[in-house]
Amino acid sequence: MSLLPHYIHIVNPKLKHIYLSFDNEGNLVIKSPKVSMKQIEQLLLKKASWINTSIEKIRQKKGKALDFSGLMELYYLGEAYPLTLTPYSHKRVKLDFDGERFTLFYHTYDERLFQAHIDRFYKTEAQKQIPSCVSLWAEKMSLSPQELRFRKTKRQWGSCSAKNVLSFNTMMLKLPEDVIQYIIVHELAHIKHKHHQKAFWQLVETHLPQYKLQVKELKNYTT
Repeated sequence: MSLLPHYIHIVNPKLKHIYLSFDNEGNLVIKSPKVSMKQIEQLLLKKASWINTSIEKIRQKKGKALDFSGLMELYYLGEAYPLTLTPYSHKRVKLDFDGERFTLFYHTYDERLFQAHIDRFYKTEAQKQIPSCVSLWAEKMSLSPQELRFRKTKRQWGSCSAKNVLSFNTMMLKLPEDVIQYIIVHELAHIKHKHHQKAFWQLVETHLPQYKLQVKELKNYTT
């Protein structure tokens, strides 16, 4: 069975069927009630075409987690910039961006520390740039969020709580500016409509007539 793809199997006795999906790291996930290995293998063979197509789409996603062992690039406002690791004498890590490339200076090689500094860059830029955009759109839409929050998440680009607190994924700064605007308008619209029904999308379209183009582009990126 070497032709079968690697997968993570989660058994849940409450399920009635077998479900296939991919997590944010690109791993194939199988959720099922207790079933035999033969049933799993038969399903994987049956869905081989879909699985292979999905894997290829994931490989082509922009903004994936860095592999520090090869050529590296960081996305910023929809553009890919090369990232270079440069050893230096100071006992700290520093990430510089000159508008054309990122340079990460380090004393001791530590990939977790490198990622922490990259995450900090995105968070700092999000906190610097997003609030003014939210204020602009909130005024246009006559909507008022109670608070803005920023954090790195694996699944959502943004959310709106029942109390109208807007949370934005700091990785938004990977995205093109028009896509960032769409996420902001999307979450502001949830202040008025706590659902994704027709009225919600009509409100989004009122302010962003071409929003479907941004939705399509957003699917090319991973958090």
